[in-house]
Amino acid sequence: DELQGFYDEFRKELAKTIVGQEQVIEQLTLCLLARGHGLLMGVPGLAKTLLVSCVSQSLHLSFNRIQFTPDLMPMDITGTDILQEVPGGKREFEFVRGPVFANIVLADEINRAPSKTQAAMLEAMQENRVTVVGRTFPLDPPFFVLATQNPVEQEGTYTLPEAQVDRFMFKLLIDYPDIDSEKILMRNNTQVKENNDIKPVVSPEKIIDAQSVINEIYVDEKVEDYVLKLIFATRNPI
Repeated sequence: DELQGFYDEFRKELAKTIVGQEQVIEQLTLCLLARGHGLLMGVPGLAKTLLVSCVSQSLHLSFNRIQFTPDLMPMDITGTDILQEVPGGKREFEFVRGPVFANIVLADEINRAPSKTQAAMLEAMQENRVTVVGRTFPLDPPFFVLATQNPVEQEGTYTLPEAQVDRFMFKLLIDYPDIDSEKILMRNNTQVKENNDIKPVVSPEKIIDAQSVINEIYVDEKVEDYVLKLIFATRNPI
């Protein structure tokens, strides 16, 4: 009941801005509750970035956006030491946190940066921490990475390394909306609308509690065996 209430509030708030895409929203919710990360794939113009922004607003979480470009450096993601002047005339290095220090991080067009830059996200996504110059900094829970990716056949894109792809729990394919949803979008853009600003409906504490409930769900041994058979079938195809 708690999880259902969580989802109903979340979906209702997103519906103020996001039209259609019910399956994507459901998969995003599953990804969040299972402490995973999501990779949103689709051509430009399908509101991938808008969807992530609306998710952060409705969940009352800190949000940072990283625009991946070919010249983006790892330190632009994790942060770096900067020489600062302190009282007494001395100078000391002070660590300035990068945009990865947030509850929700949008890695926008992640495949437009080379693999060296993408690797700066690996430790954060796997272990919820960042190591810079030999020092480790924990990331505040909940930590959730949503990345958008343009089709690899488009100009200026790189193939995501296997290690990077492995960090994502869901690959969410966003397609063009159906004709009814398209009509609603067209009317929303051409008519004066009421104030539909998204409001935070779920606190970080409630999200963490919901994630804990996931671990208490009973899974029968037959289901476990079936999952293992599927996994082994992918490793040893006939």
